[in-house]
Amino acid sequence: MAGIPIYQTAILPEWIDYNGHVRDAYYGLIVSLATDALMDRVGLDAAYRARTGCTLYTVEMHIHFLHEVKGTDQVGVSVRIVGADARRVHAAFEIERSGESAAAATAELMLLHVRQQGTAVGTTAFPSEVSAALAQLCEQSAGLQPAGPGSRQMALRGHGRAP
Repeated sequence: MAGIPIYQTAILPEWIDYNGHVRDAYYGLIVSLATDALMDRVGLDAAYRARTGCTLYTVEMHIHFLHEVKGTDQVGVSVRIVGADARRVHAAFEIERSGESAAAATAELMLLHVRQQGTAVGTTAFPSEVSAALAQLCEQSAGLQPAGPGSRQMALRGHGRAP
């Protein structure tokens, strides 16, 4: 794995499409579950969320589908912390099939630390212990090379016509 191992799962039968591959939406689910594992690792676990009303909110997600994942596969997910500040985390995840060295998919997320108070939601700074844990993961990620392409701005270019 190109990053720090954070999560692994078997592929569930209901995730499989009519071609025998994981349906695209379930890559997002796998990354979301890996984000939960990241939250636990840095101290934003269920007890923290219940005590503070704070959590991470996914502001943006970019996924690159690189290789098929089939129903018989197990996948592991690794993470690299690309950057973090007082309220945000830029995390890069790589999904690999067990026994394969090439990434099956990559995903980059921008995560925002928020607090919910009644119906209002606002950003809030990480506690110092969470900031320290994120800084440590960022440092561990510094020398790790990405397993696939990074995110990029999507746009139609040129003067193409509608099909």
